[in-house]
Amino acid sequence: MIIALDAMGGDNAPNEIVKGAVMAVREAEGFDVLLLGDEAAIKEVLGKEGYSGSRITIKGTTEVITNDDVPTRAIKQKKDSSMVVGFELLRDKKVDSFVSAGNSGALLAGAVMILKKLPGVDRPAVASAVPTKNGHVILLDSGFNTNIKPENYVQFAYLGSAYVKAAFGAEDPRVGLVNIGVEEKKGSNDVREANELLKHTDLNYIGNLETRDFFNDLADVIVTDGFTGNVMLKLIEGASDFFFGEIKSVMGSTVLAKLGALFMMKKLKLLKTKLDSDVLGGAPLLGVDGLLIKSHGSSKARTIKYVLIKANTIAEAGLIEHLKNEMAAIDLSK
Repeated sequence: MIIALDAMGGDNAPNEIVKGAVMAVREAEGFDVLLLGDEAAIKEVLGKEGYSGSRITIKGTTEVITNDDVPTRAIKQKKDSSMVVGFELLRDKKVDSFVSAGNSGALLAGAVMILKKLPGVDRPAVASAVPTKNGHVILLDSGFNTNIKPENYVQFAYLGSAYVKAAFGAEDPRVGLVNIGVEEKKGSNDVREANELLKHTDLNYIGNLETRDFFNDLADVIVTDGFTGNVMLKLIEGASDFFFGEIKSVMGSTVLAKLGALFMMKKLKLLKTKLDSDVLGGAPLLGVDGLLIKSHGSSKARTIKYVLIKANTIAEAGLIEHLKNEMAAIDLSK
């Protein structure tokens, strides 16, 4: 299994990206990493990390797509950028997946222009994992499509359901729709119409869900627009960091608190892992012909490590072929 990694994508590239690749191959087996970007800069970081093994290789590129670039223009003009080269390698089946923390707009544009959308898919969507009481729920779209039509919610629901079946073995995934209340009369016109459309599909649709209910394991897939989904995702990440910061402060405040912390430490570590945004990091873009994994722009080395391990797991599950098979009999354009 070969995973292409955009070494120049993200706020902390290339240092943290390359460090993450080194951490990943040192911790997990079963895949190699092909680093794309400034060869000299990548080699410098590998040298500092003391890595000289064969599981990490480099394909030098001369251009970088930044957050200031206009997405479509950058994909068309920066042909030797780490991002465009990554897309082309994935399209040509020379790698099994492509991971990037780069410009989100350019990633969407590149995925559509180079990888192409699966038949019937109007809007590809990012599928992020959100922790719940008994595991996690898949939230999509979590960042790419800020303005969508009612029918796009239905497409997201089918994509998310197929993903959960393929990657996690769920037989009949429960699908919920983000709304400000469970009552059918609530929400915007588009959300109310999406609710009506979803009720008439063959999906296991459970209806509207309020955000406070997400963590109670009521659904396997939750659909919303990319703006709402991204705000939700970042709020959850921020709340988790705040929560554990406060716990750490309280448990170190007195001798008795420190003593109590010793008895709770094992359970707290398990809870922290469950809510860890680094462990949950990395989300596939569903609806395009290739396994593209988006990591958030502020990714550090630890995040990249987990994203690479996740990319390998999803690739081994044969996600794209499963998606194609699941979608073959579905007309998503309706």
